Amino acid sequence: MAITLEELLEARDNRRLAQLSLIEANPGMTLVVLTVNIPGSEKRTPDSLVVGREGVKTLECALHPESVEVRDLITGFEAFLLVRMDRQEAKKLAVGIETGHPLGRLMDIDVFNEDGTPVSRTALGHASRRCLICGEDARVCMRTFAHTQSELQDKIHSIVKAYVQRH
Repeated sequence: MAITLEELLEARDNRRLAQLSLIEANPGMTLVVLTVNIPGSEKRTPDSLVVGREGVKTLECALHPESVEVRDLITGFEAFLLVRMDRQEAKKLAVGIETGHPLGRLMDIDVFNEDGTPVSRTALGHASRRCLICGEDARVCMRTFAHTQSELQDKIHSIVKAYVQRH
């Protein structure tokens, strides 16, 4: 089911409010948030659910969270994990999942500082994320519309399909 831009923006605002609320209510804990990278107006798809669920399982194994809240929304899959771990260490593990897991490129795993700002992957010496199709800097391809949504969706589906067939 397609969502509107307003629904997408409202979901982002709601996610941000949830993040800040969790950080404030849990001093000394590190907040890790998983979302799924799906282009287009359909954010809840069979592929996004596979990615989201696998992401949560992988994060639970790597981070041993004290709490996990999963939101399976029409505006996209979200998971909030609270862990007792150094933020930089949590981000290193998150980047390892994003780069090493077969579905990791489809996951967006953010780790937040106490003030609500995300820990930057580049500040830890990691490269920017690469495009699924051509391998260039993903932000450049997004800004220049280098690839169609259909191309991206087909690539995502082939990645998820290959993963499901192996597991």
